[in-house]
Amino acid sequence: MAKTKRTVKKTSRKKNLARSRKSDSSSVKKMELKYIPWDAVELEDLNPLLQRQFVVGQEMMLARVLLKKGCIVPEHSHHNEQITYVLEGALKFWIDGKVIVVNSGEVLTIPPHMPHKAEALTDTVDLDVFSPPRADWINKTDKYLRGGR
Repeated sequence: MAKTKRTVKKTSRKKNLARSRKSDSSSVKKMELKYIPWDAVELEDLNPLLQRQFVVGQEMMLARVLLKKGCIVPEHSHHNEQITYVLEGALKFWIDGKVIVVNSGEVLTIPPHMPHKAEALTDTVDLDVFSPPRADWINKTDKYLRGGR
């Protein structure tokens, strides 16, 4: 009888693995290849000193953020992991009890739920990667960036 139970367990493990692989492959099929030039993406004016564009994938979001000198991104936090790569300019961050200046060509990783604030020290262009995608940006409910609008 012990052999029978072991055989049943092996068989159901194999079936579960097959189901898992099938669902993995079906989710891969749902993801589509996209080619998106930035000039084809809406440039959203959030306030007089802040604009952004973003592209959303299945598990992550890439945002191009344009900040004029003096632009303040108020303190906030989110459940998303964030990587910020400054392409041009410089951003001053207040984060985790530290002040960090991220210059052109430099990267900052921000763990989920960590409060942070930023100021553009010069006109700045940065790329932000979020995982998972920022639902508040997609749904336009990010009032902290819109001056309460």
